[in-house]
Amino acid sequence: SLSAAFQEYLRHLGLQDFPCGLGGRNKSCPDGRRSSRGVRPGQEEAVQDEESPEVLLELLRDRHSPWALPPDCSPQDQLLKEVAVLAPELVQGSKICQVLKSLRMVDKGVEEIDEGVLQFQQLEELILSANQISRITSANLPRTLKVLELCCNTVGDLQDLCAQPPPELQHLGLGHNRLCGPSQDKFLTEDFWPNLVSLDLSFNNLTDLLGLVSQLSSLQKLRILVLQGNPLALIPTYRGFLVDSLPRLSFLDDIHVGPDERQQFHGLARQPELSRSEARVVVSVGEMKGVPDPSTLQQLEVGSETPVITYSYFVTYEF
Repeated sequence: SLSAAFQEYLRHLGLQDFPCGLGGRNKSCPDGRRSSRGVRPGQEEAVQDEESPEVLLELLRDRHSPWALPPDCSPQDQLLKEVAVLAPELVQGSKICQVLKSLRMVDKGVEEIDEGVLQFQQLEELILSANQISRITSANLPRTLKVLELCCNTVGDLQDLCAQPPPELQHLGLGHNRLCGPSQDKFLTEDFWPNLVSLDLSFNNLTDLLGLVSQLSSLQKLRILVLQGNPLALIPTYRGFLVDSLPRLSFLDDIHVGPDERQQFHGLARQPELSRSEARVVVSVGEMKGVPDPSTLQQLEVGSETPVITYSYFVTYEF
């Protein structure tokens, strides 16, 4: 579950280890500083400074420190480490869930978004790419979510996600999943996503361009759409039909939609017969290795009794 993966992530992060957590300060002193007993004269100030929050933070930030955060450390790691220094009481129990507005759990083997995720009451961004999630129970998603990224999972059905979708969601990322059209098109309307600005459906198995557009046209706030990698993107009039059908789009497949392009495709939305679900694929063979080249064979003389050897080749393509 996501909650279990998060707890394992926290253990690996070591928020209770020096210089983080309560272990970074001496509990025997009322002000949180180490006692100066047994310290030679003139060293009291140095010992006290050693355990001040500022110095503890410096131990995390100074790249020469043995406790320095690694260069590839994520902003989430850095935030939690610094919180564990400045307010160690917040990393105890479920309090830490109140700290995060963004949670990134990528490639952690997550299979389920469980009820424990509701503890993240301030969460606005949830990144769960490259996991093993096949279904999303929307009742377990914080209502505060504005970004939900599920790229590279195994989602094949949106019904559970759309049962109680987060009302303020602005970005939904479902690229590289197993969505098949047209059965899933009906879940991509304003009834479920009234505030959606960005939608990524790339590299799924969506095939019904006309049906999908009829649903997406209800998304009044949609400005960014990614559909590349679906079979429907092979339709010759794919881009032009979408540009003319969705006049509010600013970006389609990561390419800006400008006034010139809108003018070029003006009226195409009123000619759906041009957007038939078929495509022509042209394959060019640039080079073949390991077979004789017939053009290099010497021409036989007329009347020659030398045996004639002919070569023929065929190439198969599987789509």
